[in-house]
Amino acid sequence: MSDGQTISTDICVIGAGAAGLSVAASAAILGVPVTLVERAEMGGDCLNRGCVPSKALIAAAAAAHAGATAGRFGIDFRSFTVNGPAVMAHVRAVIAGVAPVDSVQRYRGMNVRVIEGEARFIDPRTVAAGGQRIVARRFVIAAGGAPAIPDIPGLDTVSYLTSDTVFALPDLPRRLAILGGGPIGTELAQAFRRLGCEVAMIVSGALLPREDAEAVAVARRRLVAEGVRIYEHATLARVEAVTSGVTLDLTGPGAPAMLNASHLLIATGRTPRLDGLGLAAAGVETTPAGIVVDKGLRTTNRRVYAIGDCIDGPRFTHVAGHQAGLVIRNAVFRLPVTAEYRAVPRVTYTDPEIAAVGLSEAEARAAHKGVQTVRAPFAENDRARTALTPEGFVKAVIDGKGRVLGATIVGPHAGELIAPWTLAMAQGLKIGALAGMIAPYPTLGEASRRAALQSLAPKLRSPWLPRLVRLLRRLG
Repeated sequence: MSDGQTISTDICVIGAGAAGLSVAASAAILGVPVTLVERAEMGGDCLNRGCVPSKALIAAAAAAHAGATAGRFGIDFRSFTVNGPAVMAHVRAVIAGVAPVDSVQRYRGMNVRVIEGEARFIDPRTVAAGGQRIVARRFVIAAGGAPAIPDIPGLDTVSYLTSDTVFALPDLPRRLAILGGGPIGTELAQAFRRLGCEVAMIVSGALLPREDAEAVAVARRRLVAEGVRIYEHATLARVEAVTSGVTLDLTGPGAPAMLNASHLLIATGRTPRLDGLGLAAAGVETTPAGIVVDKGLRTTNRRVYAIGDCIDGPRFTHVAGHQAGLVIRNAVFRLPVTAEYRAVPRVTYTDPEIAAVGLSEAEARAAHKGVQTVRAPFAENDRARTALTPEGFVKAVIDGKGRVLGATIVGPHAGELIAPWTLAMAQGLKIGALAGMIAPYPTLGEASRRAALQSLAPKLRSPWLPRLVRLLRRLG
């Protein structure tokens, strides 16, 4: 194909991350002509810099922790070492193993026209990319996000890591300072600590501020017990390069005035990646939070949709996939759609995991009257006790009619256990549906049923219940 050629297509997708690939694959399966433009790696952040490498590192850290703590089960590993370069090679090998699923070759084999290059709108219905012009009936911007870098004196003079670069390290860091206390920073803090690194976290506010405070307390205790130093409500005032790495000047309660580290990881969130897209030429409005979309994910240019991390909203791979499905329904089948995030689950993959859906207890009490909290501790769950993982609980909040408003789980496999609560919220089920569920024994899932059964407690305390029982006994 020669330079300057104009491509006409039904759908042009900008960005080959989770969101863009889902749209492209779905359109191709339906026989819709689709062109996909990607300026960097296929698979986007999730494959190359996010979900896949971070969980590969966490898995390695879990293996190391299992070996280090096997004595609890009467098993003694007398020789135990962590090979840093091999661990980081494992992370890269996992990425390489998944990459063919998201590759250019696979998508071209699905009849997706893939253009490797930067996409830029030159007018409301034309994109330039790879020396060609693309005219499409509909465009889908799925450009993803990039690490947000705070303005800190001296930061521009030192080498630092982000979630985009940390997994490319050839070896484990010796002394790692992490700026940020969100899910990314917290997960990596525990993982690197379990692999033998010294780790300190500098958190401007509270650790994991979005999550239930009681659940965070459980995770915080574990992190501290494993040797992660956490300085909450602390400020990084200045950074300076030294021979051994970096020196951090800190202020805040309990924080040292100076902290030395071999590596600094910036984990202060992500920002939409919109540079170079020419959105003004397309008539697409933006804000600092991302591209402006309506409830159907359309931008201010009716031909253009935007999904994934480049818009404001929940920035999860599973949400991106959901949004992709909505775009296909609307752009291909002309069906009305509404992006609804009330029942979107989220998971922080620490050990113990924290999973949540819907409202927290504090949010529910602020927004509703007659809120009831039900809970079940894993300390009373036989499966958790056999695995020596009794920390944590299942907690849910319901309204006066028994409708599930939200749930939080902190404990082993919380990300898996949140599923029935997510279904209950999505389908508008009442708590009785979970209370009546038959859960296999012994499983961690029994904790959800046990929590749901707590909703029956007020009814059992009713003065009419003993009278009814006595009446039925008299009747034989």
